[in-house]
Amino acid sequence: MIDESLELWPAPLALAQLDSSFHLTGSKSISNRALVLAALSDSPTHVRSLLDARDTQLMIAGLQALGVEISSTGNDAAGNINVEVTPHFLQGPAHIDVGLAGTVMRFLPPVAALARGDIYFDGDAAARKRPMATLLEALKDLGVSVEDRGRLPFLIHGTGRMLGGEVILDASRSSQFVSALLLSAARCESGATIRHVPADLSRPSTVPSLPHVRMTIAMLKQHGVTVHNSNDNMWHVDPQEIQAIDVDIEGDLSNATPYFAATMVAGGTVSCRDWPADSLQPVARVCEVFSAMGATINRDGERLTFSSNGTIHAIDADLADIGEIAPTIVALCSFAEGPSVITGIGHLRGHETDRLAALAREFNALGGEIIEGPDQLTINPRQLVGGIFHTYEDHRMATAGAIIGLRVPGILVENIETTSKTIPNFPQRWQDLLSL
Repeated sequence: MIDESLELWPAPLALAQLDSSFHLTGSKSISNRALVLAALSDSPTHVRSLLDARDTQLMIAGLQALGVEISSTGNDAAGNINVEVTPHFLQGPAHIDVGLAGTVMRFLPPVAALARGDIYFDGDAAARKRPMATLLEALKDLGVSVEDRGRLPFLIHGTGRMLGGEVILDASRSSQFVSALLLSAARCESGATIRHVPADLSRPSTVPSLPHVRMTIAMLKQHGVTVHNSNDNMWHVDPQEIQAIDVDIEGDLSNATPYFAATMVAGGTVSCRDWPADSLQPVARVCEVFSAMGATINRDGERLTFSSNGTIHAIDADLADIGEIAPTIVALCSFAEGPSVITGIGHLRGHETDRLAALAREFNALGGEIIEGPDQLTINPRQLVGGIFHTYEDHRMATAGAIIGLRVPGILVENIETTSKTIPNFPQRWQDLLSL
């Protein structure tokens, strides 16, 4: 059902091949990890080129509610902001609004457990559907008092300390459960050992989106925190200080992929002027998928140039490690030369919406043929027609609608403003891409 209070955005058609460039907004994943680590550090730090979007604004507000001082010190050409973070003793009572941000609803509860006082968490209506029981039960195992029903809203009775110990959890639905515990584990009095054991043995035995866990470990290492992991299912952190460091946030790979997809749909060339030289993100894997679909990718220092003749190859790809870009890849597959199969994406059912069901529903409503499986989508290209593309308050769904609108006349994207979750001012940025 359409919310009549939300405007329908006419997705612009690409009337010619692209010849454009863009600045990269800061990585949301790195930005919110950096804010948490800065807040738990032993002295003030500067975080530069921080993404200025709803998810990071919610993280800043949540940390400030706990007593952390965060002030802006300027911005850059991409619209990112620079901030100074000054840690303080964490204190409640506080009410934290997580919006629809997975990193906020998962990363902040362990931080709140280190505060004194009651910390109440709630968020958007859609956020109340997202899985939280795994994390909340893990916190209880670490000695935290939590009042909950397995989802938002919930109440943490902070005592200013986490005892620590060993937790066994099923992180099959989100790698954020592991990252959330790792980010605060060094502040546990006896450290923490985290073991991933899937409850359903028919599910993959490894954590989805493992590059995000590795990102967390790499960022902890930058702060002087050692994470011991003998495999990708067990991690241990001893109690230790989190050292303050100044951080430069690299650009967001996931946010860049709609622009690269635009090049493949319209043809032409798009370049990113500030591509990270040494990335914490799975750049190689993402480029590998786009290359397999027919893109030509060249790099010259911090400039990445992405070219295409408009022909899109079908693929059979496991996106378990890079599930965030699945909606973008599905949009491209709808214009491919043959059927494509995308696997390893069952965990996307627990994101802002059930992305597998949403993608199948919306593309099929426009004349496409997407066959949904428990952990996969099969995309059989068909002639798409114009119509309303519902977004379910999901920013990745909104950008998928914008991508297909480049080639299909009459695509109306519902609630395009949901893109502000991670890409500020997306409609204007998208139009600029086509106009240059």
